[in-house]
Amino acid sequence: MRPSEAGWELDLRGGRGHFPLPVKSILENAMMTTNLAAADNARPAADHPEALVRVDDFQYPQGWIPPAAAAGRTRQCCEQLEAGQVLFLDRIPYLFPQADREFLLLQRQSGSRLHKNVSYRPQQDVLRGAAGDREEQARLHDIMRRYSAEVARFLGQLLQPYAAHWTLDYASFRPEEEQGRDLPVHKRNDLLHVDSFPTRPMHGRRILRCFSNINPTAPRVWNTTDEFSVLAQQFAAEAGLAGFAERGSARGNALARGVKKMFGLKGADHSAYDRFMLRFHDYLKENTGFQQNCRKVRIEFPPGSTWICFTDSVPHAVLSGQYALEQTFIVGLSGLVAPDKAPIRVLEKMAGRVLANAA
Repeated sequence: MRPSEAGWELDLRGGRGHFPLPVKSILENAMMTTNLAAADNARPAADHPEALVRVDDFQYPQGWIPPAAAAGRTRQCCEQLEAGQVLFLDRIPYLFPQADREFLLLQRQSGSRLHKNVSYRPQQDVLRGAAGDREEQARLHDIMRRYSAEVARFLGQLLQPYAAHWTLDYASFRPEEEQGRDLPVHKRNDLLHVDSFPTRPMHGRRILRCFSNINPTAPRVWNTTDEFSVLAQQFAAEAGLAGFAERGSARGNALARGVKKMFGLKGADHSAYDRFMLRFHDYLKENTGFQQNCRKVRIEFPPGSTWICFTDSVPHAVLSGQYALEQTFIVGLSGLVAPDKAPIRVLEKMAGRVLANAA
């Protein structure tokens, strides 16, 4: 680990280079292996190097190197994300002081079962799920506020085409060890799933998330598998896509809104797309055959690394890891470079119906 005026940085093995790095470099720097059914059946990542893409030509605080390549490279990164790949940086590419990291490593989550993680809502400047006394919570609040702003600045450079089309959503700090967490099935992180938010309908917008592993010694370990369009072809019909599409008419939605208004009820206005995605999230976690037998790619994100993906189309399961930071962005379809690859467009093509109003 190397301290600097900007904060802290941890150098990993592997050389610098251009996209895509040779498979050997991916193996050395992200230790990715393929798992066909269980850990003891893992095969080398050479079989599936497309899952992870290194970004070595973006540095903090300079940005893209060389600067003249910025326009092409930022668009390329967006294309790779929308194709279902995970972008990987072997550092924390934004301001993150050593003192903040050390403070976070001493924190713990509140015991409330309402909060799976410590969350920060930047639009309201509200912190939830934190333990500790008032002074500790105030310090944590300040750290999360600055972290959220720094990640937004960083991704505004890395993924410039999205910046005018996204909404800054929640950030989270994940202090608990993921392995062995006692959570209900639908809240378990160690089961493969795609993201959907019960209280924040997307109406087709994309869920983009940036993660950093601030654990100084241990990796954060994921499994992933085939991207969303493949899973949709396999399982969307069985998960009830046709029924959700049929019930998702404008008339039905208007009626539901009217009933809520009549009785003074508040609630999220879920489109047919949102209702299906919530069901698909649960369906995948409940499907034991899928969880046990699907092709798996194992990724170990080393200490001090950062990764980015659309978690509504990249299936993921967190097998182990402690002390991670995460910031979510909601990206409108008009900001995408390949909107036809968005989950809503995949599902609408399959269903033969519009599943949500334009986002």
